[in-house]
Amino acid sequence: MSAPRTVLHVCGGLGLGGTEKAMQLLAAALDPGRYRPVVHAFADGPRRAQLTALGIPVHVGPDLLRTAERTTPDIIHLHRAGWPEPRLLRSVALAGAAAVVETNVFGRYDPSPRAAVIDRHLFVSAFCLRRYAAVHGVDVSGPRHRVLYNPVDTAAFAACPGPTPGAPPVVGRVSRADPGKWSALALEFLPRLLARVPGVEYRIIGGTRQAREWTAARGLGAQVRFMEPVADDAALAEFFSGLGVLAHANDTGETFGMVIAEAMAAGLPVVTHPCPGLRDNAQLELVEHGVTGLVAATPEAYAAALVRLLTDPALARRMGQAGRAKARALFDTRVVAARLMDIYDELPARAAGIPRRPQPFENRHAQPRRPSLRALHG
Repeated sequence: MSAPRTVLHVCGGLGLGGTEKAMQLLAAALDPGRYRPVVHAFADGPRRAQLTALGIPVHVGPDLLRTAERTTPDIIHLHRAGWPEPRLLRSVALAGAAAVVETNVFGRYDPSPRAAVIDRHLFVSAFCLRRYAAVHGVDVSGPRHRVLYNPVDTAAFAACPGPTPGAPPVVGRVSRADPGKWSALALEFLPRLLARVPGVEYRIIGGTRQAREWTAARGLGAQVRFMEPVADDAALAEFFSGLGVLAHANDTGETFGMVIAEAMAAGLPVVTHPCPGLRDNAQLELVEHGVTGLVAATPEAYAAALVRLLTDPALARRMGQAGRAKARALFDTRVVAARLMDIYDELPARAAGIPRRPQPFENRHAQPRRPSLRALHG
């Protein structure tokens, strides 16, 4: 039996964001008989302790080549935005791994010669892959480009009981406390909702200063509860357990939507909205209107969607169950990790310690063409 191949996962930092979380879940789920995970990050963060507790070696610092020399990876797996990073890719090429994989988190495009070192480009949603192809004229029909959804620990959310029967209705929202993760829609629906469901409570994790000021200026402090960020899935599951609906609104949209997928795993219906033009819209890939939740584009329609779910428990339960089934089928960590290992299995192995030579650049990409919005939005 051959020794497990070493996979060096490389990311910018070790914070609590979705990119780092997905990297950790995938690294921890690899079959140890086939693949040995190691992590290199350029900046430290709270996720380092979690990775170390799982027995995954972690290296932090600016020198990726030094980590590669210590660990001699067979595969380097980059978790990055996708845009040109010549210094990073130069280090990757010099590291001499047999193969390089990229999780392209934001669906950005790298036309540089150094990008030829990447053997597989993985996109976190079908929307991102379609937009990448349409905007940049890239042929994504072959095995070099794949969709690999972000993983969700669905078991961590399986026991969420949902709201107590007869309890006041509760809507929840989760994001970073970052204006870039917000939308005016996330607040403007509230007065309209309160007019039709007076006792509703709105619980927010990641409230911005602007959101707090907006709420206070309208005298809505009694109806809105701003809560502290959560550090792990157990605390997030506890938060979800008190909700009837997850309200998602983010003007930039989502390339995947980790919180949406986790709420679905918890059995919650989700209300979200479309983003115009070429903005991220993977939230519409996760939330199927009328199946796993509702999609609404205006404050009036958004409030009406929430009213519909809060006042029809059977409908909310049916959509929540559909969302949970979808999360288990498509996003469960074991499912996603198995697909990733299948992709790794396709890649060449290191040949008797001989370092891999950087690939010559080939002009694989056609001229950019005008994107089709119909193609992007499915």
